[in-house]
Amino acid sequence: MRYVLISNGILALLCPVLVHGGGPVAGIGLPGSAVANVVAQVLAAGLFLRALVAERAVAAPCWPAMRAQLKLGRDLVLRAVAFQSCFLSATAVAARASAAMAGAHQIVLQLWSFLALVLDSLAIAAQSLAGAALGAGDARGARSLAWQITRYGVAFGIMLGLAFTAAKPTLPHLFTSDAAVLAQIPHAGWFFVALQPVAGVVFALDGVLLGAGDAAFLRRATLISALLGFLPAVWAGVFRVRLGFDRHLVRLAAFMVLRLGFVLVRTCGAGWAVTGAVRLS
Repeated sequence: MRYVLISNGILALLCPVLVHGGGPVAGIGLPGSAVANVVAQVLAAGLFLRALVAERAVAAPCWPAMRAQLKLGRDLVLRAVAFQSCFLSATAVAARASAAMAGAHQIVLQLWSFLALVLDSLAIAAQSLAGAALGAGDARGARSLAWQITRYGVAFGIMLGLAFTAAKPTLPHLFTSDAAVLAQIPHAGWFFVALQPVAGVVFALDGVLLGAGDAAFLRRATLISALLGFLPAVWAGVFRVRLGFDRHLVRLAAFMVLRLGFVLVRTCGAGWAVTGAVRLS
């Protein structure tokens, strides 16, 4: 946690200086953001490498462990590709529509990413606890934990939705003063409020299933949700079927609701709660 906070803290300091300039430093615009990110990532990598050296970890490769990690990595990479394909496609459509919609889309995407990472803290805890329970042979405890985390996800999502409702009148003005962009933002109000409890459950159960080694199911569920609920409508926008910003948000809602259905059905079953060795395929 310290390494991540240090690297991101330096990124937060460097980015505005390198982009806009400050004191003797002249701003270089968008490339400044890239430079700041590279500096922060290299610093984080150095800190993690130093920690590995301090632990005196065995340097020789362990081929069985590496093969198992590659199998797990395959599912996680494909799942990440599905996420990024959705977001990149949506950005392409917004940019083709108008500069105002592109700006509004960027603000909404950054707010969504921020809230998603906050909710994802539940998933990280759930992943560790579910893995520990199943590794100890306690399938019943893991299933009980899954529903307890689900309740926390709903409550946390409602809290974030209410917080956004309270901040909605002033929050967009922190990002821009452009009237055309600000005119698009109110369409996102219902989107944030309604989807936060859904996202809370989805992210929490994602963590439970990842802790159970059920990454293959999550890969399939994410790919199907993207292909059915998000990408077709986005690609229709690329081919100049003009959709307003409100419908632009409906796509993400459909994507999240489909994922919610998949993880709820999976968690209600017993197939994921495999005790002992982690299932990686």
